[in-house]
Amino acid sequence: MATINLDQLTKSYGPDEVLHHISGDINDSEFVVIVGPSGCGKSTLLRMIAGLETVTSGEISIGGKIVNEIEPADRDIAMVFQNYALYPHMSVRENMAYGLKIRKTPKDEITRRVNEAADILEIREYLDRKPRQLSGGQRQRVAMGRAIVRDPQVFLFDEPLSNLDAKLRVQMRLEIRKLQKRLGVTSIYVTHDQVEAMTLGDRLMVLNAGYVEQFDTPIELYERPASMFVAGFIGSPAMNFLTATGGDGLVILDNGTALPTRLSTSGPVIAGIRPEHLIAEPEGVLPVRVEMLEQLGANTLVHGVLDGSDIPIVASVTGIQSLPVNDVVRFTPGPDALHLFDANTERRLS
Repeated sequence: MATINLDQLTKSYGPDEVLHHISGDINDSEFVVIVGPSGCGKSTLLRMIAGLETVTSGEISIGGKIVNEIEPADRDIAMVFQNYALYPHMSVRENMAYGLKIRKTPKDEITRRVNEAADILEIREYLDRKPRQLSGGQRQRVAMGRAIVRDPQVFLFDEPLSNLDAKLRVQMRLEIRKLQKRLGVTSIYVTHDQVEAMTLGDRLMVLNAGYVEQFDTPIELYERPASMFVAGFIGSPAMNFLTATGGDGLVILDNGTALPTRLSTSGPVIAGIRPEHLIAEPEGVLPVRVEMLEQLGANTLVHGVLDGSDIPIVASVTGIQSLPVNDVVRFTPGPDALHLFDANTERRLS
């Protein structure tokens, strides 16, 4: 297996720089997820690590060796693509064995590796079928099998589950995580789905417009987001943001509501509260006028505005709730639920 080191990577297309000084160390056997909205540079960064895109400046090291000028085939990596990239005229067995045949691996070794990977992925019975005879989930297993047989230092996954339906995505992401733990291969996984990222990654690199906003564990990203962007991107539904003014151990919202804080701050701030950290109680300090309910079974999302204003609020309430539109429900932020951000830089205040 191998460590991966990214040192001040940039990528430009002509005068346009799309990745800006990306740095980070990925440990041996670690599963790192690169996550962010469409167009933030996730796949470009992954393709640079794979050698499919050139590096404008900076260095990529795999296993302590700088690979900027090394061809993709010589980087000892295996990549799993969004569209499976299977040869339609070949059987599953032939698809999985193809890379090894190109490398002139002995025939008995190819057979051993293919059978072993097929057993791990539970696709032995499909080895003689063509890709068109398989479901989307089975094709994705074949694509992963083709990567496994190469026994690489690094796995790279480029949004491999985006073509699958919601139920199958949940199943497959669990299988990918168990597989990675079993094999212990250093892995980088790209997705725009923050739930997928939170459930898969040992650590997450959050990209925004080509910059790294934060590179940390899922729990740190959720509990201590470094910026409003991270706070709004990680967590579903998204964090509520309220403009306010800080001072004397209080945060005063624009509608006059005062919220206590342990942070010593003054002047304009943005107060962030996650919907699941709002507690409904008769004496709550945040009166929310209900506009719509989303009944999700285990919980209900209450969409509304702070009473007497047009400031939107979303609260997550346990169980099935029946609240008439225009009713006012009072909420209080739970202990340590308040996140404060600088109103100008949008960075976390600590």
